Amino acid sequence: MILAIDIALLVMLAVVGIAIIRLRNLFAVVMLSGIYSLLMASTFVLLDAVDVAFTEAAVGAGISTVLLLGVLTLTKSREKIPVTTPLLPLVTVVVTGALLIYGTWDLPAFGDPNAPAHRHVAPEYLAEATHETGAPNVVTAVLASYRGYDTLGEVTVIFTAGIGVLLLLSGSGVLRRREPEENDDKPGGAA
Repeated sequence: MILAIDIALLVMLAVVGIAIIRLRNLFAVVMLSGIYSLLMASTFVLLDAVDVAFTEAAVGAGISTVLLLGVLTLTKSREKIPVTTPLLPLVTVVVTGALLIYGTWDLPAFGDPNAPAHRHVAPEYLAEATHETGAPNVVTAVLASYRGYDTLGEVTVIFTAGIGVLLLLSGSGVLRRREPEENDDKPGGAA
C-alpha cells in the first residue's frame, strides 16, 4: 500500500514538474508550484519528516505562493518565448542530475538498522538528549538544541518571507509599479 502511495506521489510530482516547465502562463506556474510544494510536503510526511513537511507546506505552498502572486501583480502574466534554445542550461541540469544520482549509490537502504546514523547518532540522542539539554522530549531537544542553528535559519527564512509579503501587500511606494503617463502614448510625448 505504501509503495503504491509513493509511486502515485512520484508520478504526480513528475507531471506537475513537467507542466511547470511547459507552461508560459505565469499564474498557472505559480499555482502549480504551490501544488508541487504540497505534494512534496506529503512525501516528507511519508518519510516521517513531519517538521520538514510543515516547513515545506508553510513556506513552499503558503508564503511563496502569496509572494509570487504579489510579484505577478507587478509584472506581465506571460513568459516571453525564448528566441534560441540554450543548450548550456540543459547540459548543466543533466550533469548535476547525474552527479546527484552518482552520489546516492553508496547510501544505505532506507530504514536500514545498521546505517551509521542508527548505530552511532540515534542511540546517543535517545540516551543523552534530555539529560544534556534539559528539554522535555527528544524531538524538542534535537530541534531546539542539537539543530538549533538550523531551526533558527528556518525561522529567519519564514520571517523574511513574511516581511516580503507584508511589503507587497501594504501598497507602499517601494515596490509599486510605475503608472503610464498621459503623454507616453502620443508621438513626441515624454518617453
